[in-house]
Amino acid sequence: MDILYIVVPAYNEAANIENLINDWYPIVEKHNGDGLSRLVVVNDGSKDDTLELARQAAATRDKLVVLDKENGGHGDSVLFGYEYAIENKADYIFQTDSDGQTLPEEFERFWVRRRDYNGIIGKRLVREDGFSRKIVEVVLCMVLWVVFGVKVPDANAPFRLMKREALAGYIKLLPKHYNLPNAVITALYVYFGDRVAFMPITFRPRQGGKNSINIRKIFAIGIHAVRDFILIRRRVEKTGRRK
Repeated sequence: MDILYIVVPAYNEAANIENLINDWYPIVEKHNGDGLSRLVVVNDGSKDDTLELARQAAATRDKLVVLDKENGGHGDSVLFGYEYAIENKADYIFQTDSDGQTLPEEFERFWVRRRDYNGIIGKRLVREDGFSRKIVEVVLCMVLWVVFGVKVPDANAPFRLMKREALAGYIKLLPKHYNLPNAVITALYVYFGDRVAFMPITFRPRQGGKNSINIRKIFAIGIHAVRDFILIRRRVEKTGRRK
């Protein structure tokens, strides 16, 4: 059976983490992968009770893994979880966020098509998290088009199912602790002509707590991202293909 790892970064998500685990843990129980599938919560140096609550939940759930790391940002935590899943030989790696904006009941549509593609990425037709974030996503897709020459409908959606081999190859092209790994991974799937699909997903408002990323932080990350996109593009051109 296929081994599934669900990777969820979490920072100051005490208001959401228990619901997140209750919602997504049944999926790794259902897709058990010979008992090896896991829900992986990556605590990114939270200052609230996120870590304690996640560990309490793990005490009664043998397929829940709680990883703790120093604060490095959302992208760094995503990469940390991806690398953990790759090292532990997950066949498929799924990523979502801990704020309750995505729906676990939409996972099955992705899973049933997993062998048709090396990556299936969510496409947020309607975003209920604010107009400003929609604009940020539009600009991000435009920058990827300028730098990589690819058009993607949604670059950074936190709802994606990927084969380990494909993901491992793309991660090798990224700088360590990179801030926007999902956006570049999306672009690279298209850039290399890989088998990738974009499927519509629901995207709700944050279900609790406060978003730690504001527009000022997004802008600062974006300035660095453009420079990094160019460096990654040069690395890709030298490599010639995903290894």
